[in-house]
Amino acid sequence: MKNKNSSSVIEHILVTLNGKDMGVMGVRAQIEKKLCDAFQVTELTVTDESHLHAGHAGAREGGESHFRVKLISSDFVGLGRVERQRRVNHVLAEELAGPIHALALKLETP
Repeated sequence: MKNKNSSSVIEHILVTLNGKDMGVMGVRAQIEKKLCDAFQVTELTVTDESHLHAGHAGAREGGESHFRVKLISSDFVGLGRVERQRRVNHVLAEELAGPIHALALKLETP
């Protein structure tokens, strides 16, 4: 289900590096946008934990490879944990095939 108020949930779409607007959507912002577009979002937190995995396999230089997502959505009502994860993985399939090496999900109902 599309979130009609996704702009109120997403606070940052453009990536800022050293205080300069780079005008390009980073991986974190892509995750936020796609999830807000796909689900009725009550709460969304996307945390880049790449710095915790620096030097490990799958860690990209510059980060944006390891994320933790907390998503609360009424779309998850009546769904089990595995089905919730499948739906999120489907929405983020492009990112999971590319820049995301690890994705931790906490998916809840309101």
